[in-house]
Amino acid sequence: MSIEIRNISKRFGEVQALKDVSITLEENKIYGLLGRNGAGKSTLLNLLTGRIFADSGTITLDGEPALENDRAQGKLFLMSESTLHPDSMKVRSAFRWAGAFYPGFDLDYAMALAGDFGLSTGAKISGLSTGYHSIFKLILALSVNVPYVLLDEPILGLDANHRELFYKRLLEKYAEKPFTVVLSTHLIEEVASLVEDVIIIKEGRVLRQESRDSLLSQGYMVSGGAAAVGAYLQGKEVLGVDSLGGLRTAYILGKPDKTAQSAQDLEFAPMDLQKLFIQLTNQ
Repeated sequence: MSIEIRNISKRFGEVQALKDVSITLEENKIYGLLGRNGAGKSTLLNLLTGRIFADSGTITLDGEPALENDRAQGKLFLMSESTLHPDSMKVRSAFRWAGAFYPGFDLDYAMALAGDFGLSTGAKISGLSTGYHSIFKLILALSVNVPYVLLDEPILGLDANHRELFYKRLLEKYAEKPFTVVLSTHLIEEVASLVEDVIIIKEGRVLRQESRDSLLSQGYMVSGGAAAVGAYLQGKEVLGVDSLGGLRTAYILGKPDKTAQSAQDLEFAPMDLQKLFIQLTNQ
């Protein structure tokens, strides 16, 4: 079971949003979909769920075409910025209606989550704050019980406590019954320990798709005085360098050479996912 995306391209007028994108989303994995603003993340998720259509390429879900296929689309749930609920609809009514579209929807679980997050089920959806609107959509996503859940900026407007609670409930749900999760977010540092595989998109193209551990094992960070770091970098494959006063931190592909004479008085550390992402996607 998997979602196969092959040679997908999409243009909006003068903007080439996606260019010949090919990725595979395997079953029962948590993916981090990472990219700068405008990289094409939301476009990709909307294509998967048939909200927009590609100019070229194919998408198959568990071996059958994903687009205009009710059976395939019933296995997907996309949490995105917008919802199509009537302005007058209340949270509890939206939960009940979700069961009509997703037979596996767990109403009791949704109500329990609402209590955990402090979301009033009697409130109108249109009257929710940005944070509680995100919470409402997250509860739907965690309660639908489908094989593929796509989360586009899921923690928009959430405070630190609610973000922590979301991560906890997501991992509990995943541990109880694994499913495929795609987390598209800018808060990379917070999700780095959750994701198993990383997909990095830059300017509409897939830059990397591999396991988080494999990606991070390909490089390291070295820091120290500017002169010492500069000497150590000779002959190294450098992704980028940060400077602060007389101190430098460099991001390097390869394995650290701690025995080199130039390595004296330097500090070595494993690569950080957010720092690696920044260096890979800098213009």
